[in-house]
Amino acid sequence: MSLSFDPDAVPLPICHFIDGELIAAEGAIEMRRPSDGKAYAACPVAGLEVVDRAVESAKTALKASNWGGVRPRERTRALHAWADLIEAEAATLARIEALCSTRPVGQLVAGDIAITAEQIRFFAEFADKEGGDLAPTDDASLGMVMSEPYGVVGAITPWNFPVSMAGWKLGPALAAGNAVVLKPSEMTPFSAVYMAELAVRAGLPAGLINVVLGDGPTTGTALTGHPEIAKVSFTGSTRAGSAIMENIARTGVKPMTLELGGKSPQLVFADADLDKAASAIAGSVTFNAGQACVAGTRLIVEKSVADRLTAAILERMKAVQPGPTWDETTYYSPIISERQRARVDGIVRAAVEAGGECLTGGSAMDHPGYFYKPTLVANVDQANPAIVEEIFGPVLTVQTFETEEEALALSSHPIYGLASGLFTSDLSRTIRFARKLEAGTVWVNRYSRSRDHILPTGGYKRSGIGKDLGRDAYLANRRTKSVLISL
Repeated sequence: MSLSFDPDAVPLPICHFIDGELIAAEGAIEMRRPSDGKAYAACPVAGLEVVDRAVESAKTALKASNWGGVRPRERTRALHAWADLIEAEAATLARIEALCSTRPVGQLVAGDIAITAEQIRFFAEFADKEGGDLAPTDDASLGMVMSEPYGVVGAITPWNFPVSMAGWKLGPALAAGNAVVLKPSEMTPFSAVYMAELAVRAGLPAGLINVVLGDGPTTGTALTGHPEIAKVSFTGSTRAGSAIMENIARTGVKPMTLELGGKSPQLVFADADLDKAASAIAGSVTFNAGQACVAGTRLIVEKSVADRLTAAILERMKAVQPGPTWDETTYYSPIISERQRARVDGIVRAAVEAGGECLTGGSAMDHPGYFYKPTLVANVDQANPAIVEEIFGPVLTVQTFETEEEALALSSHPIYGLASGLFTSDLSRTIRFARKLEAGTVWVNRYSRSRDHILPTGGYKRSGIGKDLGRDAYLANRRTKSVLISL
């Protein structure tokens, strides 16, 4: 069956989803398809009244279903059923997302959606396998550390991987016994609504997942500052994460998990497999047109092999072909909006004005929609805008080094520390650099997460607080209390 579809024939759930029901709302934010720039819908904006309703629905559902107190295996079974239905409805879910996002429909079905179903199953299995601890005490007492859900978790997801990011937030929170009020990005909101519908169809209690549509200043502020939200989980820009921290501090104290921006280096030594490195590096900036917080946008290569590696990367970057997200053969994505494409172009132009040399790309593509040419900028120093700024586009910089010390110095960024790549055949060097690189993730002789959701992800410095994925994400959705009993 072909996955390609007519973009004008996709029904969209332009609604909030509260207490298991679609709540129609008037659109307020104009939405344009990134693949052709056509206006196609308007996103509603939930104010405090709607957020209140969603939070109350979550609280009521938790109490009525005893979701956090049932036998944990019941949560596991329900989440497995939800994952099964997500897979069964993959084509419909992919069309809803591909229409308004940068994710091609073929990649969504084979990648994002399939992996999200796997991740939900992964977290489901923690429900009856993670508990509290007995503490060592004397014979006259019993010490315990008890684990319990927070209650209602407020989650906010970005526009670059809407289904995946919804799964990152919903999977561990629900498995841990919480309810969730989710605000997806106003640029890509509808796949989250459909996922929530599927959850209820799969048998999860209505009200455990509520989805409120809207922007950050109105809906996001109301959600993160709500007194009945017990914990906040956010993925997005460092600027937005800082605003959320400020709002939480102003309205009350609550735990938060923040996965924020990055400006990740990829270090390549002369003993590396250069063809493998070239494919991984080019792929990291052309996949989703570089619109990923972990995109490896800073190439730092040993000087003796820099020309050879750069030529191989250029060949791969020049070969990509743009296509609409509703064509199942498309690999190369558009930029999410005209505004974001202009921002990417502005940083590239500033990089060249500051002395950088654009070896390829450096301008918008002559193609419908918001496409930007894969771009490689050389001759940049540490103060160059293309090195300093998180561009969130298909832009790679290249710098060279001669010693390990110089490579490490170039890799360090004053603000970000989300991910990093290392290409070498020297095991001792691998261990040294894994210890010294200032990043929450170090990929060696690869640059991708793929299906490795068993490993947590999160950043150093201003790249975030806490972890998503892995056991850490489940535990981040549970709180503990100490109990000491005299016998």
